[in-house]
Amino acid sequence: MASNKKLLVLPGDGIGPEVMRQVYRVVDWFDRRRIVSFDLAEDLVGGAAYDAHGTPLADGTLQAAMAADAVLFGAVGGPKWDSLPFSAKPERGLLRLRKELGLFANLRPAMVFEPLIGASTLRPEVIRDLDLMIVRELTGGVYFGEPRGVETLPDGTRRGINTQVYTTPEIVRVGRVAFELARKRRGRVTSVEKSNVMESGLLWREEMQALRDREYRDVELSHMYADNCAMQLVRNPKQFDVIVTDNLFGDLLSDCAAMLTGSLGMLPSASLGAADAGGGRKALYEPVHGSAPDIAGKDMANPLACVLSFAMMLRYSFDLGEEAALVERAVVNTLKGGVRTSDIMQTGTARVSTTVMGDTLLRELDKLA
Repeated sequence: MASNKKLLVLPGDGIGPEVMRQVYRVVDWFDRRRIVSFDLAEDLVGGAAYDAHGTPLADGTLQAAMAADAVLFGAVGGPKWDSLPFSAKPERGLLRLRKELGLFANLRPAMVFEPLIGASTLRPEVIRDLDLMIVRELTGGVYFGEPRGVETLPDGTRRGINTQVYTTPEIVRVGRVAFELARKRRGRVTSVEKSNVMESGLLWREEMQALRDREYRDVELSHMYADNCAMQLVRNPKQFDVIVTDNLFGDLLSDCAAMLTGSLGMLPSASLGAADAGGGRKALYEPVHGSAPDIAGKDMANPLACVLSFAMMLRYSFDLGEEAALVERAVVNTLKGGVRTSDIMQTGTARVSTTVMGDTLLRELDKLA
C-alpha cells in the first residue's frame, strides 16, 4: 500500500460538490483495497467561501493548499454571486490559487473515447483515436499583465486596459513542460502564438525555438498562428500531439479542442508548478466543465471529468501510472456499458443520474481489480 499523501479537496459551487462525491467514492475504493491511501482535508472556495468568510479564498485555505501534495478542485461561480465586485467574484479564488501556488502550466488533454464518437459534432473519421494535449501558460500574459483596469478619459469616455506581457523565463518553463510531455508521447510540439501581429508572440516563437534547439533536439517543433490553429483543430485535429501556447490563446483553444470530444463533462485538467529539489510539484486538478448552476442539485451532472482529473493527479503528482490507467479503463468500460448522463446521451443508451454513473464506475473498478 502506497504511503499516505496529503490531498486538499475544494468542491466549490454548483455541481462541484456533486461530482466530487463520486470522486470520494473512488478514493475510498482505493483505500479499502489498500492500493493507495490519502490524508484528506476539505475546505471552501469560490462562492461558498464568500458566503462563509467574505472572500472567495480564505488565507487559511490557501495555507492548506500550500501544505498539500495536491489539490482536487470542483468548480466555482453561479448567478447568486454575479453582482459581487470583481475582486470578490468566485473565480478570483481559483485565480489566486493558481498564482500563489505558482501553477504556470495547465495541461488539458482532448481524447475521444471510442464509445462517445457519436457525441461529437465532427465526423467519426476526423476524431476517431484523437489524443492531443494542450499545455497552456497559466500565470502570465494578458490575464495578469500590468497595467490593467478601466479608466475615465478627459472627454468622459472610458477605456479598458489589459497588457499582454511575457518574459523569457515564463516562456521557457512552460516550454520545458511541453517538450517533456512530448518525449513521453509522440515526440511533436506545436507552439502557437500570433507573432505576425504581436511582439509578445514573436518573443514566444523565438524562445520556443531556441529552447528546442538547445535542449530538445529529439523533439519535432513546429510553429502555428493561433487563428490557424483554431481552424486546424476542427479541420484535422489528429495532426497535433502537444500544443503549447499562452494564457489567452490556451483558454480559447482548449475549449475548442474540448468540444471535439463531444462534451465538456468528460474532460479533466491539471495545473502544475515548478519541480522542487525532490521532483515534487505544487498541483491542482479540476474538471473543465464549470459549475453548471442550471443543473446543480439535480443529480444530473457528469462526474467522469472529475474522476479523470483524479486519475491525472495519480499520474502526475504521485507517479501512480498503473492506478491512473485503472481508473481510465474503468471510465471507458462504464461508457461501453451504455450508461450516459444527459450531456453525453446518444440513441440506444440509458440516461442515468450522477450517483448511478458513480455506482457503475465502481462496479467496473471491481471487475478490473
